[in-house]
Amino acid sequence: MTANAEELELKDRLSLIESMIAEGRRTTQSYGWTFVLWGVAYYVAIAWSSLCHYGLAWPITMISACVLMGLIVWLKQSKCGYKPETTKSRAIWATWISMAISMFVLLDAIGFSGRMTDWRIFAAVASTLIATANAASSMILKWKLQFACAVVWWVAAVVSCFGTVNQSSIAFLAAIFLCQIVFGIYLMIRESIARKQEATHA
Repeated sequence: MTANAEELELKDRLSLIESMIAEGRRTTQSYGWTFVLWGVAYYVAIAWSSLCHYGLAWPITMISACVLMGLIVWLKQSKCGYKPETTKSRAIWATWISMAISMFVLLDAIGFSGRMTDWRIFAAVASTLIATANAASSMILKWKLQFACAVVWWVAAVVSCFGTVNQSSIAFLAAIFLCQIVFGIYLMIRESIARKQEATHA
C-alpha cells in the first residue's frame, strides 16, 4: 500500500508539473504579440538610426515600445480581467524585464559615452542579451522551439564578432525576423487555435 501511495503521489506531482508547464506556455502564447511589437520596434530603431544618423533613435523607440506595450497589457487586463500569477509566469516576466533593463542601461550608456564606434559590438551585445532571455524562458517552460530562437540569437552574436559589418547586419536582421516576428506570429496563431478549441468544448 505504501509503494502504491508513493507512486500515486509521484504521478500527482508529475501531472502538476506538466500542467504548470502547459499553463506557462499558454501564458507565453498570449504574449506572442509582444515578440512582434519588439521585432517591429527593433526594425524602426535600426532604420531611423541608420537613415537619419540620430543618436536618440534607439532610446526613443525603446521607450515608446515600452509605453505601448504597457498600455496594451493594461487594456487587455481591464477587458479580460486579471489572471493570477504562477511561479513560472513570475520567473518568465522577471527574466524578460531584467533583460530589457540590462539592454536599456548598457546599450544607452555605451551610446551616450561615445564608445559605440562599431555596429558589430552593439549587435553582439544585444543578440547575447536577447538569447539569454529566450534560453532562460525556454528552460523554464521546457520549450525546444524557443531554445532554437536563443541559438539563432547566439549565432547572430558570433557572426557579429567574427564577420564584417554587412554580415553582422544581415545576421541581426534575420534573427529579428525569425525570432521576433515569425516566432511571435506562431505564438499568436497557437493562441487563436487554443481559444477556438476552448470555445468548441464550452
